[in-house]
Amino acid sequence: MPSCGWLLVLSLAALTGIAVGAEGTERNCSLSPPYLPSTAVNTTLRLQELRERMRPLNISAYIIPGTDAHLSEYIAPRDNRVAFMTGFTGSAGTAVVTQTKAALWTDSRYWVQAERQMDCNWELEKDVSISSVAEWLINEVPPGGEIGFDPFLFSLQTQENYNINLDSSNRSLKSIPANLVDQVWTERPPIPPDHLTRLPDRVIQRTWQMKVDHIRNQMRDNPYEPTALLLSALDETAWLFNLRGNDIPYNPFFYSYTLLTMDDIWLFVHLDRVTDELKEYLNASCVGSLCVQLKSYDTVRDDLQKYVAQPGVKVWIGTEYTNYALYELITPEEKLMTSSYSPVLTTKAVKDETEQRILRDAHVRDAVAVIQLLMWLEKAVPEGKETELTAAEYVNNCRSKQKDSRGPSFETISASGPNAALAHYSPTEESSRRLTVDEMYLVDSGGQYLDGTTDITRTVHWGTPTDMQREAFTRVLMGNIEISRTIFPSGTRGANMEMLGRRALWQVGLNYGHGTGHGVGNYFGVHEWPVGFQTNNIPFRSGMFTSIEPGYYKDNDFGIRIEDVAVIVPVQTKYGHNYLTFDTVSLVPYDRKLIDTSLLSSEQLKWLDNYYETIRRLMGPELDRQGLHEEKAWMLKHTEPFMESGSSASVCSSSMTLIALAIALLQNII
Repeated sequence: MPSCGWLLVLSLAALTGIAVGAEGTERNCSLSPPYLPSTAVNTTLRLQELRERMRPLNISAYIIPGTDAHLSEYIAPRDNRVAFMTGFTGSAGTAVVTQTKAALWTDSRYWVQAERQMDCNWELEKDVSISSVAEWLINEVPPGGEIGFDPFLFSLQTQENYNINLDSSNRSLKSIPANLVDQVWTERPPIPPDHLTRLPDRVIQRTWQMKVDHIRNQMRDNPYEPTALLLSALDETAWLFNLRGNDIPYNPFFYSYTLLTMDDIWLFVHLDRVTDELKEYLNASCVGSLCVQLKSYDTVRDDLQKYVAQPGVKVWIGTEYTNYALYELITPEEKLMTSSYSPVLTTKAVKDETEQRILRDAHVRDAVAVIQLLMWLEKAVPEGKETELTAAEYVNNCRSKQKDSRGPSFETISASGPNAALAHYSPTEESSRRLTVDEMYLVDSGGQYLDGTTDITRTVHWGTPTDMQREAFTRVLMGNIEISRTIFPSGTRGANMEMLGRRALWQVGLNYGHGTGHGVGNYFGVHEWPVGFQTNNIPFRSGMFTSIEPGYYKDNDFGIRIEDVAVIVPVQTKYGHNYLTFDTVSLVPYDRKLIDTSLLSSEQLKWLDNYYETIRRLMGPELDRQGLHEEKAWMLKHTEPFMESGSSASVCSSSMTLIALAIALLQNII
């Protein structure tokens, strides 16, 4: 699935699918009294209480970001402070409150949703940039005024951007570590009571002690000589100790920080969630360099401050995931060392042999669920009874029956017709459309398994696609194939080959507005940084997993995305050494009726046939093992080769062009 951080605005329609201007669905604050739909939330009392908390602090405004203290992509309900204060439940938004006004900033995916959920206490600002928020603050906050914010919810970059935009305005930020929204949120959801769990030995190659030693060696070898490493991203601590939790939707993470020195390991967690068995596993009762000292999650700021106060210390942080609350404590500057990503994130990006094997296995089982969905829809859609929502429920139910299933890895994107033109649309009871043979259908879904995380997108048509739909689909497929079959030197950045996914589309003036791929974890986040095709991703190395997902979206008509997960593997070349390529581990065939083989080169057709042979080789035995003989027959039918002897598909487009030129020349000669 495309990462939310990469999505460019693709449509002015709201994610809810409710039409703009639909009668009775949106607020009208110009009426007297104002009209509010039943979905709007009354925020008068909570705003009053928040403003009362602001007055003693002498702040003129308070910023409420839509993130958590670990700058997570997905946040727990208890961290959705924007939703509590505004009533707006979209995944992207920033709220600001003054003593007289309140405003919400969000992008065009959510404008209609915001108008349906907010009351008239709130202004809707149709922008997401910090510069827009800062401009509003300069207009609303008097000169000399201070603007409060929770430093735990600001990244270093966010804090810097606000300072830059407020510079010379005589307005300034004020760090307030005790969150004011939490103080008025009396029914804030609690932390889940479940205990943390350790991964079973069968999915682990490196013990946590081995990982700690490896990271310490990187610290020891670093020329800047850090004495400690601070881990703030939730997947960093979970990976380091081979632990999992359930604090974040779709992600098996738990609230935590780690401070690792050469002699000590401090793990900051909610202590009541650590069982005696886990304490023994972590060597929590001893003192030594491989003994984990358990500390309360809420004391991380105080304990870090005490450590930094010592002479001769230097703390290494990854700036992408360290919040400003911890960063601002590490002073003076000589006690701080930074890199974009911590050594844990860059080490975790390269899967060991066991991780590679089990992640491949997870994709085999996951493909069974997707094949079941597509086969079922092929039969059911012509009957006219199924909807986007029932399709999403069906594939998730199929996944739940697979070995080691732990639920979906994100909210399933199940979209037909114009809804598919919204790259991140997910169906609701209100917006779900009935599936028909007359429209294209896009399903982007994934699962969490004890041995891996999956993410796959397929686009299909059960009727007769238009010529434009076939061409657009084929060109998207060409982009997927061109990246997948590329051979490149180890250390190449994904950004340097990303245009291969777009070239076939660019040739006819088409494009897409999201990223081309992202890293994928082993029972972790479906968007696992820092792997991918963006400029801020790290260079590719053997053992990394990434999605490859070009697409095309025609507003209010249809959407196409083809997404596979691939592992980067070594490849033998004629002359060079240390070269790599992609090995696709997603194992579901593409819709044949959408492929115009005349556009494909012979090399692309050969890749496609080899991929289909891999699907047959790996999925056949698995479908047999599960007794899914009808699904196996469906798979075999949809993976028949394209380049059979005598088939017109074996003639590549370039060869067709040469033949046409030769005929034209002969005609001129004659």
